Amino acid sequence: MNILEAVLFITAVISVIALGIWKSRSEELKSKHAASDYFLAGRGLSWWLVGFSLIAANISTEQFVGMSGGAADRQGLAIASWEWIASITLVIVAFWFLPKFLRTGIYTIPEFLEYRFDTVARLAMSIPAVLTLVFVNTSTVIFSGAKFVSEYYADVPIINNLTAMCWAIAILAALYVFIGGLKACAWTDLIWGSALVIGGAIVMFMAFNYLGEKPAEELILTKVANSEATVQQIEQAGSLERFMLLNDGVDGEAEAVVGKNAAGGKLHMVRPSDDPDIPWTALLIGMWIPNFFYWGLNQFIVQRTLGSKSLAEGQRGIVFAAFLKLIIPFVVVIPGIMAFNLFSDDLRSTADGANTKIIASASTDALFKVDEDYVSLNPEKALEIYTTNLTASGAKLEDLDTGLDSMEMANRINNAAAEVKAANPDLVIAGTLKGYDYDAAFPVLVRNLIKPMPWISWFVLAALCGAVISSLASMLNSASTLATMDLYAKFTGEKDQAKLVAVGRTLVIVFVLLAASFAPKLDAFRSIFAYIQEFQGFISPGILAVFVFGFFSPKTPRYFGVVGIVTSVVVYGALLLFASEIAFLNRMAITVGIVLLTGLTLTILKPLDKPVEMPVNEEMDLKTSPFAKAAGVGVVILTISLYIVFW
Repeated sequence: MNILEAVLFITAVISVIALGIWKSRSEELKSKHAASDYFLAGRGLSWWLVGFSLIAANISTEQFVGMSGGAADRQGLAIASWEWIASITLVIVAFWFLPKFLRTGIYTIPEFLEYRFDTVARLAMSIPAVLTLVFVNTSTVIFSGAKFVSEYYADVPIINNLTAMCWAIAILAALYVFIGGLKACAWTDLIWGSALVIGGAIVMFMAFNYLGEKPAEELILTKVANSEATVQQIEQAGSLERFMLLNDGVDGEAEAVVGKNAAGGKLHMVRPSDDPDIPWTALLIGMWIPNFFYWGLNQFIVQRTLGSKSLAEGQRGIVFAAFLKLIIPFVVVIPGIMAFNLFSDDLRSTADGANTKIIASASTDALFKVDEDYVSLNPEKALEIYTTNLTASGAKLEDLDTGLDSMEMANRINNAAAEVKAANPDLVIAGTLKGYDYDAAFPVLVRNLIKPMPWISWFVLAALCGAVISSLASMLNSASTLATMDLYAKFTGEKDQAKLVAVGRTLVIVFVLLAASFAPKLDAFRSIFAYIQEFQGFISPGILAVFVFGFFSPKTPRYFGVVGIVTSVVVYGALLLFASEIAFLNRMAITVGIVLLTGLTLTILKPLDKPVEMPVNEEMDLKTSPFAKAAGVGVVILTISLYIVFW
């Protein structure tokens, strides 16, 4: 470790955390408004704090590791849809969702469900929300942050240990949110949000610079299969043109196709309808569901908007965040694509190391799963695994087909393993062997390009570490808010504000211990980002559908709140079990459609006698911001333009 880098890095992290704690000193945590001060920053956040806090809370190593990893793999630029569609989603949230939330004066999103539907609906959302925050969101951020640090310092004992780093990051973030609450989070987010964009831009600039210097004969090996670029063309091209030649072709001829990584062009937002990750059909409905859920109904995100000092301030902050979301793919996704062009050997080496550990710890007759990259890079070993899995499934060896392409071979191997697992539930599959560790894409970029330059590396490292701390602190604050206000206060009837804050702080400690214990186990998943989105598929369609009726249908029966959420879990689970070949975003679209149809049917057959009347927070300024409206229209136009350019 470079001493200069370490000193600057530690100083930066401590200074920003100290700033947040200092700024939160005005919180009166034993007063009659203690809970509002701790959980909602006293409802006094300005637009610039709201905007940067939304970005810093959202853009953590989950994106830098998970999203850049997806970009390095076959998805390429298409994964940026999560960011660009979010921009339009945020604009809608600012003018359709936020006014309704601030008008009621709620602490938590599930609280709105109780006012509109009933207590059971509130609990049906709160309990899964807490579990999701702790075991999905929080544990994922801890894992991805620890993965980045351990990859960056791969040659430093203890720091290169994934589990040790999971606990170190968890303890630091828990201490931070325990002391400062949401207000401390918001002020540190102001710094980390800015640093994240700047740090990502530095990495992107360095990657393009190195791309222009790397020998063309090495780069050609990472060219997508349907690009007609030649070594000579790459040799004569500048950095940006090289990037286009490798990933989009000479004249854009490299179209997106279904297949393993590098089978088709990577600079297209629209992918084939049978794409397993982001088919173009998902852009119509499926992708909007998790986006609306995440940005409009997710306590962890919405909590900072509930802390706005007025509706206008909240709207300006959300639209500002929407604009920043348009920039994120250029500093996260584009570098991820280049990571494969520049350092595919490193990604393979990292995967080989993980594969070796999995194989060494397995028995001689163990079953494995594989990805298509592993099959193409290790055909003999893949055939051996195919034979073992096929034999264990009860199939005859004459059924062994050795003339398969890598994707079909991987599917056969994994299906055989799944059949054996289904027949023997107690069987543990040894693990999934990978050809490349795509989640290491961003850490590898930083390690190779930034680490040798301590005057720059400390800033990038601090920005990424800050992203982990800010996201984790925000998640812990939100989880404790939900558990305190929706569960503890609801069941005990406790109204003492100071006691509620004490309970919230205690729950921060409990939740971080649980998340840190679970986080290292995420290393078994192929994609962090896919793990998060798949889990959300069970609950987000139903919650979104329920809120649609809660917002716009005052006569829908109160019991639809819990009916809609339960229906979502059942329908999505059935689709996952019996129609797993359907892309998960399309499964979400089908689920939300069925829940909406259920709500419409109940509203027609059993409407309420009189519309539900919602409470009104008379202290909140609910005037809409004209400037935010105009800026929101501009963001929508820019988003559509980006899709046209990268169609």
